[in-house]
Amino acid sequence: MNAIDAVYKRRAVKHFDPNHKMTEDEERKLLEATIQAPTSFNIQHWRFVILRDPELRARIRKELGNDQAQMTDASMLVLFTADVKAWQKEPERYWVNAPKEVSGLLVNWMGPFHEGREWLQRDEAQRSIGIAMQTLMLAAQDMGYRSCPMIGFDIEKVAELVNLPDDHVMGPMVAIGRGTKEPWPKPGQLLLEELVVENGFSASSTTA
Repeated sequence: MNAIDAVYKRRAVKHFDPNHKMTEDEERKLLEATIQAPTSFNIQHWRFVILRDPELRARIRKELGNDQAQMTDASMLVLFTADVKAWQKEPERYWVNAPKEVSGLLVNWMGPFHEGREWLQRDEAQRSIGIAMQTLMLAAQDMGYRSCPMIGFDIEKVAELVNLPDDHVMGPMVAIGRGTKEPWPKPGQLLLEELVVENGFSASSTTA
């Protein structure tokens, strides 16, 4: 499957085969593909919490997840989190394979760019999560699996369950597995003419 096919065929599915198990090699292949996603300064903020314990998944589904069946039925359930302070933690390792003049420039720039801008640190972490999620879902599609991104759960209580560090943020979950039902037709995409702006917004569009 090529990338364009994966983009068009990827859908959020709700029904998974609860008896299907992914192999360790498949899981690793999927996650190795996911970490090819780009991040600002190559910081790689993501921390993927693989929710593997059946009892934990059942508890999240029943008590904190609005009884979403995919939380227990999917072969793999990934909770996306990110370290908002990753830019402070041995930043030279993000550029270990780059030429010294390049790595030195970017590592030295990383601190001033993030320092004192907590909103930016959080925004960058969430942006990284979003890009990685889409990468994961497209890779799963290419491997013959279905996926479902989810945010319908109690974020604060799930954070407590997984002992989320204070300097991390929570993102959505993604369920991956063998689908048992075809997804609904796409509900409808807006026209490009409504979504694409050439060069900038007109003055009239910025006033209420």
